[in-house]
Amino acid sequence: MCRFLVIAVIVALPYSASAQSLEAGVHITTAQWSEFDGADSGIGGRLTFKPAALIGVDAELAWYPSGFPSGIPAFSGSRVEGLLGVTVGPRIDRVRPFARAAAGFLRSSEAPEPFACIAIFPPPLNCLMAAGHTMPALDIGGGVQFDVASRSFARVDISGRWLKYPGPSLRQLPADRAEEFWGTGLRLSFGGGLKF
Repeated sequence: MCRFLVIAVIVALPYSASAQSLEAGVHITTAQWSEFDGADSGIGGRLTFKPAALIGVDAELAWYPSGFPSGIPAFSGSRVEGLLGVTVGPRIDRVRPFARAAAGFLRSSEAPEPFACIAIFPPPLNCLMAAGHTMPALDIGGGVQFDVASRSFARVDISGRWLKYPGPSLRQLPADRAEEFWGTGLRLSFGGGLKF
């Protein structure tokens, strides 16, 4: 993943400065977790540097403010997600379809209330998460950006988000994941912003 980011930036450097631009935007995000039911919804912001018309470098932060999962005792009071990635795609008139790859983290806070856990080894995943945990994250997918006016845009992203869970998973018995493992879920983001 890091090699992909470095290669994309190096390829873009020879382009002229006139092709460079900066974008700032806000978005609403909803994401699924592979090991827990329900969707997680949040808000965030994104800065995008475009060293060339074809390539964008995104720095994104999202905050998921409510307890998760909802409807049952929550193991997390809130979450913060940070991603750094690259988009690649041509501009076709006022539309830019793109492929996207990003890496970063998802920080899950402690449970908002005391969280009861059964005394077994290894402990269930939600018990591990209730103490607060930072998980590596990968995000791969694509999207489309529409120019609304000369300096404003709307953007939609759809991707698969991989999280590295601390393990184990008891979702499917017998549990065959006793160590750390990667799980994936769908992530959607809708937003807009300004070009500079």
